[in-house]
Amino acid sequence: MDTHAKLTSKGQITIPKQIRDALGLSAGDDLLFRLEDSSATISKSADFISLAGSVPVPAAKRGTSWDDVLRRTRQARHGASR
Repeated sequence: MDTHAKLTSKGQITIPKQIRDALGLSAGDDLLFRLEDSSATISKSADFISLAGSVPVPAAKRGTSWDDVLRRTRQARHGASR
């Protein structure tokens, strides 16, 4: 789908309605702009909070602090490099 928008003197654009609808955008959404060569793409940023609970955690590992997870990961990587 191709569509056009004009850039204002303040560097702003209005995202065309068909694009907002296709991306499911609404006021306050966070957007990601990616520049590749002489083109830019726009996408809706992932809502990571909505993913909470989507990955099963073994009962034995539930409640582990993030510091402990990082420490264990670093130890595993250090041990694997030998």
